[in-house]
Amino acid sequence: MQINDILTQINDFMYTYVLIILLVFVGVYFTIRTRGVQLRLLKDGLKSLLEKAGEDEQGKKKVSSFQALMISTASRVGTGNIAGIATAIAAGGPGAVFWMWLMAVIGGASAFIESTLAQIYKVKEGGEFRGGPSYYMERALGKRSLGVLFSVLLIICFAYGFNGLQSFNMSSALEYYIPNYSDSMYPMLVGAILAVATGLVIWGGVHRIGFISSVIVPIMATAYILIGIVTMIMHAGEIPHVFAVIMENAFDFQAIAGGLAGSAVVIGIKRGLFSNEAGMGSAPNASASADVEHPIKQGLVQAISVFIDTLLICSSTAMMLLVSGVEGEAGVLDGIPYVQQAISSNVGQWGIHFITFSIFAFAFSSLIGNYYYAESNIRFIKNDKKVLFVFRITCIVAIFLGAQADFSLVWNLADITMGCMAIVNIIAIFLLRNIACKALRNYEEQKKAGKNPVFKAADIGLYNTDVWK
Repeated sequence: MQINDILTQINDFMYTYVLIILLVFVGVYFTIRTRGVQLRLLKDGLKSLLEKAGEDEQGKKKVSSFQALMISTASRVGTGNIAGIATAIAAGGPGAVFWMWLMAVIGGASAFIESTLAQIYKVKEGGEFRGGPSYYMERALGKRSLGVLFSVLLIICFAYGFNGLQSFNMSSALEYYIPNYSDSMYPMLVGAILAVATGLVIWGGVHRIGFISSVIVPIMATAYILIGIVTMIMHAGEIPHVFAVIMENAFDFQAIAGGLAGSAVVIGIKRGLFSNEAGMGSAPNASASADVEHPIKQGLVQAISVFIDTLLICSSTAMMLLVSGVEGEAGVLDGIPYVQQAISSNVGQWGIHFITFSIFAFAFSSLIGNYYYAESNIRFIKNDKKVLFVFRITCIVAIFLGAQADFSLVWNLADITMGCMAIVNIIAIFLLRNIACKALRNYEEQKKAGKNPVFKAADIGLYNTDVWK
């Protein structure tokens, strides 16, 4: 048996039987413990998006709550929102969409908890806020070694595995237009262009990453949602039938009993959880960068990011596929080809060009969002300019090479490291749940008193934070 086959088996077992159980458990637990905070205080989260960031000692604008949201959404929203949903429907049927929706609602609570903790334990370095799971593992749990392990797993996963995947997806999207594309010099050229473009952004620091994300993400997300709405309007008469099929297939218990691992339930839950990354420990790295008056505000904002990813963007893909009349089939017609055929059936040939544009926009935003996560964790391990310079070069090389080859071995390894990363983070946020819940009570008490909530760590009995003194 080859190494890649072994990794595939480990990957399937971890995601089907370990991670789903853990992520569903913590999502349900946090939803009950916070009394559905992700929905109950949704209005507060939307208000927080409009708050402006302050300035640092040099007069530079700090990262706003909205920019931090866009960085995390940039990483969450990738080609998986297009190809991943098509694969889920082809393999698990339309019912997978319902379970994807349900997991977004439940997962919002996990996103809230981990992002609140990232805000509480963030640090200030060079005028910028940084934080994430590694930081709260070190400061709150007193386990720097656990934080270093988490950082190493995240760096392997996001900087090399997932960024190589995004680069490959962008490059392969051009096969439709260029005959014998993979055998030509074009993949190398695309890789070089992507590497240079990414380098220009990442050498500009978190401010440039935040600015680029806050421009690209809203534009691409809005355009993609609009094409979904246009498609639904064009097929308005079929929408009730589509929803009926989704619900009927979601609760087809005979099919579920026939094979749980390949059922709509498991595939929908997997797609929902691993598209929005709630509880996985990635988004808190962006959450910590925001300049807010109370950690709860950014926790609520990150719950909104989960909804944007799954309830809006993934649903747009699902609707475009299900109203098209094109039948997907796992291993035969799934992924990008399934989406291209479906949208061509819906709106004509120009729809294929729109999908190509979407893949490039989604994937490039993911490149810079993923890089930001990795940089934050490199700085946690060793905050050294030379180390950071070498790391940036290796990231750009990974993007360049990724455009030229389907490194399935690397991506299988990336999936496994993400799974391990998620397990470490789930354990940490569950152990630290009381701190996040105390912060929530503090926020709600101030709101009830008619105040604009401002956080002081000592008010909830914390004295080991760097920022909230």
